[in-house]
Amino acid sequence: MTQNKSAMTIIGGTRGLGRWMAEHLGNDFEITITSRDEASGRKVASEMNVGYNNDNIAAVKDADIILFCVPIEHMVDTIAQVAPHAPEGSLLMDVASVKTEPAEALEKYAPENVEILPCHPMFGPRVPTLKRQIIILTPIKNKSGQWFGRVENYLKKTECEVVITTPSEHDKYMSIVQGLTHFSYISLASAIRKLNINVKRSRSFSSPVYTIMLDMASRVVFQNPHLYYSIQKNNKETSNARKTLIKECIYLSNLIEEGDEEDFVKSIVESANHIDEYEDALIRSDMAIGMLTQKANVLTKRMGEEVGLQHNVSKKVHVGVVRYVDSKFATLESPDGSQIKLKLSKLDILSDEELFEWKRNNLKLEHFTLRVLLASTCDEKCLLEMFKNIEQVIDAEIIDVCDGGQIDESLSSFTFRYSVFDGSDKSYVEDYIRGIGGVIRD
Repeated sequence: MTQNKSAMTIIGGTRGLGRWMAEHLGNDFEITITSRDEASGRKVASEMNVGYNNDNIAAVKDADIILFCVPIEHMVDTIAQVAPHAPEGSLLMDVASVKTEPAEALEKYAPENVEILPCHPMFGPRVPTLKRQIIILTPIKNKSGQWFGRVENYLKKTECEVVITTPSEHDKYMSIVQGLTHFSYISLASAIRKLNINVKRSRSFSSPVYTIMLDMASRVVFQNPHLYYSIQKNNKETSNARKTLIKECIYLSNLIEEGDEEDFVKSIVESANHIDEYEDALIRSDMAIGMLTQKANVLTKRMGEEVGLQHNVSKKVHVGVVRYVDSKFATLESPDGSQIKLKLSKLDILSDEELFEWKRNNLKLEHFTLRVLLASTCDEKCLLEMFKNIEQVIDAEIIDVCDGGQIDESLSSFTFRYSVFDGSDKSYVEDYIRGIGGVIRD
């Protein structure tokens, strides 16, 4: 599919999932994006090194694939405007999280000589790669012929998990997977607000389950509220899901108020039997709970050592010696003696290799020259490798080797030029060389 790159036009490719697609599919497709704001669109296209066209219809003139990445509320109108102009043999796709209405619009407005394949990527624009992401395809009978296999094969080669279904079945399950989930967390956050709870204070009392629940509620309500409304409003199946949830909440609450323990317990047991997969759920939840303390445990073991901590959004790196760790914070001490308190939930711990590369690229190196007498039988290649393996040494080279003169014939004078991060490491290097029998010359 990608040996001769297919031309892909992304309608709405400057933000969100559209921009993500443009960024991550550029190696395999010739990308052109469109947007309602020409200045912003041209700027984004330049940043991503992709094509830009401010006219949706002109943008699809030579497209092999047309990908609609506009908000749900604009999807049908945009399809109605653009789809009739799709070139013969092209493929039309949309990425809406609701499938029935966009699929109907694609069938209605697309010419007979093109194919359509509604899809739903089950991820947001923060994921780093397609690998292990779920993408739902909803092929339409007699309208998703040759292109369907090509798209499916491409996604599988990128190690996506592909799910095949119909638009109606998709919307039914999404009313639970998305609609009911979002609505539950939004309602939970709203209830906490109405109860006037000091959320920050509540975390001091929190169990791991409460922490995970609160984090998930925060994740939902801090993202695009207009998108959540669109999902609730445009997927007609979510109405039944919401009503069922509300009815069940009232029923269970009444059982508690009435002291009906038997029916309350019975309802929980029946729900547990229906959900099933207890062992898998326990393993996954244990892993999630373990992640809450993993960073604290790792840093506690490295107390007194130098580490690198990277903010997982801004990517800013803090380097210093670990001085204090609790369940939520770590304190690092910089070489100048200043200390900084960092929130663990916002940090990733750099590996030793990542820290080394960061220091190499960001710190000023100290350079020294060292002349040392060693046995003349020493192999230069092995000697240099040994020198480079000194922990504090960043780079090293042998710039001169001398024999004869006042030097004992059994010895040679090797001159090394080397670099370290900290000038004080010079003493460590010299002590190391003396420890292996070297005699340092002035």
